[in-house]
This record gives sequence, structure tokens and C-alpha cells, in this order.
Amino acid sequence: MDPLEKMHFTTIDYVIFALLLVASMGIGLYYALSGGRQRTTQEFLLADRSMSCLPVSLSLIATFQSAVAIVGVPAEIYTHGTQYWFIGCAYILGLLIPAHVFIPVFYRLHLTSAYQYLELRFSKPVRICGTLTFIFQTVIYMGVCVYTPALALNAVTGFDLWGAVLATGLVCTLYTTLGGLKAVIWTDVFQTIVMFAGQLAVIVVGVQQTGGLAEVWRKVWEGNRISGIDLNPDPTERYTFWTLGVGGVFLMLSLYGVNQAQVQRYLSSKTEREAIMSCYMVFPSLQVALALSCVMGLVMFARYCGEDRFHKIGNLSKNEMVLYFVMDMLQDIPGLSGLFIACLFSAALSTISSAFNSLATVTLEDLIKPHCSSMTEARATLLSKGLACSYGLMCLAMAYLTHVMSDSVLQAAFKIFGMVGGPLLGIFCLGMFFPWANSTGALVGLGSGLVMAFWVGIGSIVTRTSGGPAAVSHFNCTAVQLSGNITTAVGTALNSTAVPTSTSSQPMGLQRFYSLSFMWYSALSSFTVVITGLIGSFLTGPMKEEDVTPGTLYPLLGNMLFFVPDNLKQNLCCSTPLGHRPIINVQDVCTEEEEEEEERQNFLPTSPTPVVEHETTV
Repeated sequence: MDPLEKMHFTTIDYVIFALLLVASMGIGLYYALSGGRQRTTQEFLLADRSMSCLPVSLSLIATFQSAVAIVGVPAEIYTHGTQYWFIGCAYILGLLIPAHVFIPVFYRLHLTSAYQYLELRFSKPVRICGTLTFIFQTVIYMGVCVYTPALALNAVTGFDLWGAVLATGLVCTLYTTLGGLKAVIWTDVFQTIVMFAGQLAVIVVGVQQTGGLAEVWRKVWEGNRISGIDLNPDPTERYTFWTLGVGGVFLMLSLYGVNQAQVQRYLSSKTEREAIMSCYMVFPSLQVALALSCVMGLVMFARYCGEDRFHKIGNLSKNEMVLYFVMDMLQDIPGLSGLFIACLFSAALSTISSAFNSLATVTLEDLIKPHCSSMTEARATLLSKGLACSYGLMCLAMAYLTHVMSDSVLQAAFKIFGMVGGPLLGIFCLGMFFPWANSTGALVGLGSGLVMAFWVGIGSIVTRTSGGPAAVSHFNCTAVQLSGNITTAVGTALNSTAVPTSTSSQPMGLQRFYSLSFMWYSALSSFTVVITGLIGSFLTGPMKEEDVTPGTLYPLLGNMLFFVPDNLKQNLCCSTPLGHRPIINVQDVCTEEEEEEEERQNFLPTSPTPVVEHETTV
């Protein structure tokens, strides 16, 4: 007998859910019919570079906070405790570095696509490879993003699966196609408010029904859900302070530093200062979002601890646990179930709308415009809208492919999203921080990083390892025991009360390599790109500083070697200042040696003289 009884929406729940979709459509129509009416690619793809820091920061949060996080983080806390919460430590460097390294470089080059940088710094083949890698990553992930909440909603409430998929995909496609980036950003602002309101409503009602804050704390403490800092240096442990606080920094950098969806928002800001401020404003909001998700998981544990229903929720998949909890608590309160489902789908809409817009941008700027230089502005705008619509329909197709996949392949899709971000981060770091890196080294590094990431990722899937042996915490609540499908999930060492489910020895050799925590994937693949890229560059002839396009280097080595005399730093090729440079059109970057020399005479002064206008310091 299926332990999950279907719980259905009331009329008011459907009304609230429909209002979310109607409001999102309304914002798209408003920006389609107002202002410049999305008649130029500058307005459609970059919102006329007119956005202030507040809406940009909220949009950055909404893009990061996907439906997968809203249903996944509380389930993780419920199952394994609060160790995951330490990922908040990674947000500090994960946002400071983009604010003071990546944003100044991208903004001062006046780019539209982040991958234009790769052509300015290296060559057109590197740019195309980076673009195709990003498209592959995003197309796979956006299908998962729209399908996962629809699947969970169907499993818990009986809501029609494909009705939810079609409604989400079509509404998002329409307002993204009609309103452009400005509509995407302002719908993200609206959807972020709905997300926070839905999570807060669940927490308040859950605490009340559990018996108050004191009772919630007592149950989670006795149930060993509160975790201390785990300083275990073993990289195969799924969650420790090091995997979250250090490995998480590289994950954050791949998301907030070089991901086109985020870079596009930085570039839509009025000024460089506004872009940097938006990055600062993201930090407290991300901490709030993380805290809401973690507290929801603790309240969920306290609510069912010691009750017979604990076995029911334990037999669910992690995607279904949160929705079961929400419908169980809120079904007698009209409208609140609908509010949380609207919260869940707001996260899905914000993520996939960002994907549509960024995919349209990189396809137009990196793959089409370089071969159609005579294209008129009106035709380019129309084409960009068609691309956004096409990717929206592709999202529905990917949702169907996700439907026919097995659960293990669905998990593999999430790993692919993490594995591809690391090599992309590595190639940008190789270009910005190492003046000697050349085009051949960049291609070798990107290829090596992807091979390394897919080797360890696919190896962990095939051998069914990821982040070490599972661990189960002792519960002190009555009638509390994790069901089999939960205990077999990848675990984490919570505290001294955690005991392994198996007494088998630690994996050795390749098995241990495949057990690497997925939180280290970005760091591993990034370092692989940089190391192999530098080796390839030195073997094929390193670049000289005067051969590098101005404005594409960040003086990381020069800042680190502050104690070295200037003439020696110059010989080490690491003293390029990060000043304001003339606007560079990537299509004008020449491939022939004579034209490159002529450009250098036009762009570069004879000695590197930093320009201090609008300089931003930490």
C-alpha cells in the first residue's frame, strides 16, 4: 500500500498559484509595451544597461535559489542535520572575489557575452568552445529545473504533471521573449518576495503546530540534528567544514563569477559601482535564504519526531518530503498551500527564465553575429527573441527526456551541472591571472578539465559512490528510525554520535578517487585547467605581456608579489594595472599579426599607466 495519501489543492490554492503565473506574464507584457519596447539587442539582452543594484541583487538571488534548493536543502537538514549550513561561510569569498576581480574586468570591456572575453584574451576557437560548454551545461539543467518541482507536486497533490510543466515552461518562455532581460529581472524581484513569503509561512505554522520554539529546539537537539564544526580533512566526506567552506568557494565562483546568467545581470547595471554593490547586497539575502531552508528542515524534523507519520515521510524521496510536510500542515489553512507552491514555482521560473535569456545572448553574440557582421539591429533583436522562444520549447523537450530517465540519471544531470562549471571557471582564471597563457594552452586546459571532471563524476555514478560512506545519526525520539531509501542516501559525518551504516573498510585506489565529495569537483577541475593550461602554454611558447589584449588581465601576481621590486615584477610579466581601457569591440579583434600590431598602437600607451577613474577598492 502506498504510504502517501494524495492531498489536493482547494480553489483558493489554485487561484494563488494562477495569480503567480498571471503576474509574471503581466510584467513581461508591461516591458514589451513600454520604454523602448525591446526593439534593440541592447535593451532586450542587457536592459539598456540601466538597472540599479537592488533589483539586480534580488535577481541574482532568484537565479541561484532554484526549486531544487527549496525542496532539497530542508530534506538534507532533516536527514543529516545542520552541517550543510556551513556553506554560508563560502558566500564571503564567493561574492567578494567576483565583486573586485571579475566584475571590473567584464564591465570595463563593455561585453555582452562573458565568452567574448575568451576571444579578446585568447582566440575565437577558445570562445566557441567556452560557449558550447555553457550551452551544454544550461540546456541539461533547465529541463531538470522545470521538471523536478512539477514531479514533486504531482506526487504529493495529484496536480497534473504535464499541466504544471507546460504552464511553467510556456509562461516563462512568453514573458522572457516579450519583455527581455528587464522583464526577467523584475519578475525575479517579484518571485523572490513570493519565495521568502512562502518559506516563512511554512516555518511559522510548523513551529506553532509543533508546540513552540522551545519544543522545536528540544526535539532537534535530542535528535542530534544540530551539528558542530566537522574539521575532518578527508576530501571524500560529503559535507565537512572544508568541503563546504573551501570547496564551496569554487562552486560560488563558478556561479557568481563567470556564469553568463549572472554576468549578464552585472553588465545590465548603470555603472560598475552599481554592479559591485549588487554583489554585496546578495550576501545577506543569500544568508537569509539559506537560513530559511535550514530552519524549515529542522521544523520538519521536530514536527514528525516521535510520531507514526515519521515512517511515512521517511519512505518518500527527498524531492517529495518537503511538499508532503507543507501539504500536511497547511491543508486546513486556505491559501497557504497555494502560497508555498507558488514559492516553489517562483524559484523554477526565475532559474529557467535566466537560462533562456543567457542562452539567447551567447548564441547570438558568440555563434551568429561573428559570421553575420552585416546583420541589422532590428533583425538581430528579432532573432534574439526567436532564440529565447526556441530555448523555451527546448526546455519542455528536456523536461520530457528527464521524465523518461531513471532516478540515477536524474542525479547524474545535477553532477554534470557542477562538473561543467569548474572547467569554465578555470579557463577564465587562466586568462585573467596568468599573462603567459596562450590559446593552445587554454584549449588544452579546458579539455583536460572537462575530462577530469567527467572522469570522477561518471566514475562516482557507475560505482555509486559520492562523498564517502553513509552515516546515520542516533535519534532519541520515540519510534524514530530512518527508512532504507534514506539511509542509503549519501551521508555526512554530523558529530560524535554519528555511526557508519557499514563496518567495511575505506575504499582504496580509484574507488577512493571516485568517492571524492562533489563539493570539490569545481576546485579539482579548475586547478586541472590552470595547471595543464600553463604547461601547454610554456611548451608551445608563452605569450608576452605586450601581446595580450589590453584590459583582459587582472594583476593577481603583481598584488601577491607586492614585496618584489617593480623592475623584477615587470620581467615576471605580472605588473599590468587594472585601469579603465578604451571600449573594445570583440568583432574588431584581428587575427593577422600586422593588424594586431596596429591595434596595439591605437589602444596601448608606451608604458602602463593606470587610470584611476571610478577605481573600486576593497
